[in-house]
Amino acid sequence: MSFRHVFAAALAAATTAASPALAANAGFMLLHEPRPNGPPVEVGVWYPTDAATAPMSFGSWGHQVAAGAPAAGQRLPLIVMSHGNGGFFGGHADTAQALAEAGFVVAALTHPGDSYKDQSRATAMADRPAALAALIGFMLDASPLKAKIDPGKVGAFGFSSGGFTVLAAAGGKPDLTKVPAHCKAHPGNFDCKLTAGRPIPADALTAPWVHDDRIKAVVSAAPALGFTFGRDGLKGIKAPVQLWKAADDEILPGDDYAEAAHRNLPKPHDYRVVVGARHFDFLTPCNAKPAPEVAVICASAPGFDRAAFHKTFNAAVVRFFSDQLVAP
Repeated sequence: MSFRHVFAAALAAATTAASPALAANAGFMLLHEPRPNGPPVEVGVWYPTDAATAPMSFGSWGHQVAAGAPAAGQRLPLIVMSHGNGGFFGGHADTAQALAEAGFVVAALTHPGDSYKDQSRATAMADRPAALAALIGFMLDASPLKAKIDPGKVGAFGFSSGGFTVLAAAGGKPDLTKVPAHCKAHPGNFDCKLTAGRPIPADALTAPWVHDDRIKAVVSAAPALGFTFGRDGLKGIKAPVQLWKAADDEILPGDDYAEAAHRNLPKPHDYRVVVGARHFDFLTPCNAKPAPEVAVICASAPGFDRAAFHKTFNAAVVRFFSDQLVAP
């Protein structure tokens, strides 16, 4: 199962101060990060600004931003964001907006080869942490906001495949040879259906895992392939971790994903299980009636209020990154 068409339809339809001065609003710009061996990478960037905002839509998603406005503050902390399989840079727009309003620069990429418009490398998991490290370098060295960012204050946020990505980029070393046995036992799980239809490329099985010690704090929500790490695979993570699990996750069910990471992280960490939440409840709440193609992503379980949850979720994410990257 892929969500390529889901996100394509969506786009077509289209608190603590973390800097010397807390900005009133969030600015936004869309950048294109050059790559030596492929087309540029699409990067959405949110940042603090004092300019007036207006609604901006991503199909069924949206955010309240000042497009292209000047950034406020100096030596701002940076958060890089990694989306899930078949996603795009705007899947966590409300969380990015909340972070920007709290004084962070937030850069979210659309992963090459694993997005709503291109699934050619969807199971090449080693590509992902490498792309995230390249994004950090781009934001610090070449982006229009490079002079505003403190290179010593970098965090990473990821969801689903992105949750796996940030754990790997922060020092985790997964063992993908564990996937066949897992999928023999759980053939109906999303990851197993995905790899059955698109096996992990041979070059991805032998590629080195890129770790980036510039990452000083990690938020991982509903991480995919958590079982591939084990305790030895997570011992390289030195950064503080906030880990989230949807209690009723229908895409990555059971204890092999977030729960496996929780069991095997060697250092104390902030682990939160969201009662009543499904997998996609970590995505930005839909603020428009969704097309049938996106209904699966926008829908929550009866009685679960995604918008209310995101107020709590965003506040917790902002607080965690503020405590780890800003507090003395």
